[in-house]
Amino acid sequence: MKKKAAKARQQETKAKPAAPAQAAPKVKATPKAKQKNLFVFSAVFLLIAFVVGSLIYKSERTDAAAEAYRRDKSTYVRTHSPAFGNAAAKVEITEFFDPACETCREFYPMVKKLMAANPDRIRLYMRFAPFHKGSDQVVKIIVAADKQGKFWETLEAVFAAQPNWVRNHQAQPELVWSYISGLGLNIEKLRQDMNSPETEAIIQQDLADAKKLNVTMTPEYFVNGKPLPSFGFEQLKDLVVDALDTAYR
Repeated sequence: MKKKAAKARQQETKAKPAAPAQAAPKVKATPKAKQKNLFVFSAVFLLIAFVVGSLIYKSERTDAAAEAYRRDKSTYVRTHSPAFGNAAAKVEITEFFDPACETCREFYPMVKKLMAANPDRIRLYMRFAPFHKGSDQVVKIIVAADKQGKFWETLEAVFAAQPNWVRNHQAQPELVWSYISGLGLNIEKLRQDMNSPETEAIIQQDLADAKKLNVTMTPEYFVNGKPLPSFGFEQLKDLVVDALDTAYR
């Protein structure tokens, strides 16, 4: 009998269905975890808002600059500003430069190459922004050379010799003279013109315009009044290409 009872219990146990697995209890978020999630969400939202806001601001600033340029170019281009390229070109680059600026020296041939790739479609205007110590005297030399029709020759000679007369980011204007001696300049007249009130007025006007346009470093470029979205030659190239596509459709 005992054997039969044990066998019956064993069969009953096998036949009994297994108890259903209980679901893991839900873990409620603690106030600290909720606060952390809220902080992360807020940070992401603020970051997105900042990026979108920055893009809108830059776009509005660019559009406003282009509109201001169409209304009045005088802040960008003065009658005394040396120019290169077709006077009828529909794309105009305004460059604020410092002859003691290494990046200005590096970008100069690149801008000329960009213009050569688009003949008669781009005009370049040069504006003075002597931010380096001592470079204002070199600018005076260049301005005086412009009065003798030797702006570009003098600028290129000064750029070519820049490593020799700029030391520790400071201009040594007394060293420039030997590098422009072979350009056919009337040196006596050059010295007179560089110290004239007219030359000083040109430099001060360019510096005033640079300040008005928020130019704080060189080189700084404007393409048909539009500033670079960020600094770099590729950014300048893209801005020029966009202007060309718009102007010469």
